[in-house]
Amino acid sequence: MVRIVPELSDEIALKLAAQGDQEAFGILYERYVSRIYSYIYYRTGNQHDAEDLTARVFFRALRHVENYKDRGLPLSAWLYRIAHNLVANWHRDNSRRKEIPLDEIILVRHGGDLPEMVLIENEEKENLLKVLHRLPADRQQLILLKFVEHLSNAEIGQVMGRSEGAVKSLYHRTLLSLRDEFNHIL
Repeated sequence: MVRIVPELSDEIALKLAAQGDQEAFGILYERYVSRIYSYIYYRTGNQHDAEDLTARVFFRALRHVENYKDRGLPLSAWLYRIAHNLVANWHRDNSRRKEIPLDEIILVRHGGDLPEMVLIENEEKENLLKVLHRLPADRQQLILLKFVEHLSNAEIGQVMGRSEGAVKSLYHRTLLSLRDEFNHIL
């Protein structure tokens, strides 16, 4: 068997993985696991559920890699679609949205910050997360792909199955909605 090197393109690694090469799939896993985990974490707000769902994404991808059809989309679009579907099922199964517990919020303190400033900053973050969790799933997905994953509108369109123009329109409406909702909280 050919020795796999991490410099393999996604396309070649995917072809090898489809032929049963577990090392090639491992390369793909290493490339995308942190991005998929981050996406799922922001959608669930829970570290343990995010870890579980991330594992399920890659388990499902491994089980179906031989059926993957290249439609001109990046591999990440396929993985995000799997993640999106699993998160949607998770929300449906839990029948309520979860919020990030206070003990899971990482408090970042800079040497000269006053305790009051840290408290205000954490309160603002908490309010923003509450507002984000109230958004419909497609708008949450858009915000995460845009600001956490730093994808372009065209890439987001590929992941979400929408045109670039539809993504721009949804983005604009989402930002207006977030602004109004966040101002309402304050």
